Amino acid sequence: MLVERGLQVMNVEVVGDAYAIASNYLRRTGSISDTITTNDTLLDIIVEMFQRGEFNRIRLANKAIARFEAAAPV
Repeated sequence: MLVERGLQVMNVEVVGDAYAIASNYLRRTGSISDTITTNDTLLDIIVEMFQRGEFNRIRLANKAIARFEAAAPV
């Protein structure tokens, strides 16, 4: 992660990989639609966890899946 003049610059690769892993799983389970558009809720969850200090893409994806499924209406 890069920090310059008090601004935090996100590692897009880690966030992108975590999103790809989580969205692929959630699409296969039918939790999100099988479209090209980005699911903003899932992305927000991943970005929030990244900003809190989680940098492992697999752990980010797994935690995001759990939070997304917990928040989804039954």
